[in-house]
Amino acid sequence: MENKTQVLSSEIDVRAQKIKDLKNNGEIVYKEKFDRTHTIEEATKLNDGDKVKVCGRIVFRRVMGKFGFMQIRDINAKIQISVGRNELDEQAYDYYKKMIDIGDFVGVDGEIYHTQTGEITVKANSVTLLSKALRPLPEKFHGLVDQEAKYRQRYLDLISNQTARDVFVGRSKVLTFLRKFLNENGFTEVETPILQSAVCGASAKPFLTHHNALDKQCNLRIAPETYLKQVIAGGFDRVYEVAKCFRNEGMDTQHLQEFTMVEWYASYWNFEDNIKFYKKFIQSLLMEVKGTMQIEYQGTILDFSKEVWPRINYVEKMQEILGFDFLECQTAEELIEKVVEKGLFTNEDFAGIKTLGGVIDYIYKRKIRVNIVQPTILYNYPACLIPLARRNDKNNKIIDVFQILCVGNELAKAYSELVDPIVQRKELEKQAKAKSQGDDEAMELDEDFVLAMEHGMPPISGLGFGVDRLMVILYNQESIRDVVLFPLMK
Repeated sequence: MENKTQVLSSEIDVRAQKIKDLKNNGEIVYKEKFDRTHTIEEATKLNDGDKVKVCGRIVFRRVMGKFGFMQIRDINAKIQISVGRNELDEQAYDYYKKMIDIGDFVGVDGEIYHTQTGEITVKANSVTLLSKALRPLPEKFHGLVDQEAKYRQRYLDLISNQTARDVFVGRSKVLTFLRKFLNENGFTEVETPILQSAVCGASAKPFLTHHNALDKQCNLRIAPETYLKQVIAGGFDRVYEVAKCFRNEGMDTQHLQEFTMVEWYASYWNFEDNIKFYKKFIQSLLMEVKGTMQIEYQGTILDFSKEVWPRINYVEKMQEILGFDFLECQTAEELIEKVVEKGLFTNEDFAGIKTLGGVIDYIYKRKIRVNIVQPTILYNYPACLIPLARRNDKNNKIIDVFQILCVGNELAKAYSELVDPIVQRKELEKQAKAKSQGDDEAMELDEDFVLAMEHGMPPISGLGFGVDRLMVILYNQESIRDVVLFPLMK
């Protein structure tokens, strides 16, 4: 019995021979263009008798003597084509039967009608081969089963998988709506550098590279934050960026090293203003792309429609869990000792964590975040977690930060921004010291950013979220790789 490799090789040989024969007969196998009159989606809305010229890839084909059907599609729609000897002469029909295969791109000139079963169909008066596929579609168009193949050959996944088409058409709709929504609310889209000279804007391990012409070390952007705030300092009132960011960290179903992030910043707002604005945004987005504010994710119905979302005070919840005021701890070692004494974790759990903020974040993710299911506002964060956020006026150990969380995932993070240059410099100096002591995720002192702040910044609130993670939840996917067209593979 022939194995799959032999069958595939034989099929490729047959198609290669067809291409050779067609070229030997003087035919242009890969046409320059086709003058279509309607897209496939437009054609499906026409009336019987309407004339059309449509084109697409053949994804199904059946020939029964002197009559047959095929189906062509593009990313948005599919349509049935009937091909018979009543419309095509013997030579044209014989060409269609012998030289055209599933996977080929064709152009069809014909007219619309409905079959006896009511399916809209194009009766072909001519079929033109536009581009010959050398390889067949996978599994006779039953789709890709191998996950790695889906990611490496996304084009095959798009051809054979309706869910994949929905996700990536949906991603385009999400980004289109995002820009429309922000533009209509007074925001201006700007661009900031991907290649940067200081690691700042988030706690993350960067990708490093060398700039030959300048003979200096650079890094790929981990976040656009510091540059967007400089734009605000320059006089822009509200700005945003859809930014490719890079963090040289672990991979799992919720993280990729290259990801798409949106950050927006509004002058004269505080974080409460951003809570209201984000809620308006996400509810409007859901209605635009899903038609409802209640969506299913991995068997759970998430309800974004409530007028008031639940709130959790980060500091109070942590104190409740730990049984002591953790903000009094000065070092990571001190906090670890107290937590271990309480029997909540072991010393081994904190292996490799070098900072106080890292310990707090570790506890939070395992004791608070994991238990949040419905959309929830988490606010009132410890100051040591985010050196770029504004300290609370009543307690400088707390920062005016919030996150939107659901099903154990972060949907968005925002805060009232720190615009005091003296405090900001001190915080970034602490970060730089931690970095020099081996903390790979600590920030560097970005002198250009601090210089801009010294020239004056207005009150600001900014918000950031990962587009990929949002897509995972919106379209009920198991992995972030399922919503990125071409994730990096090993």
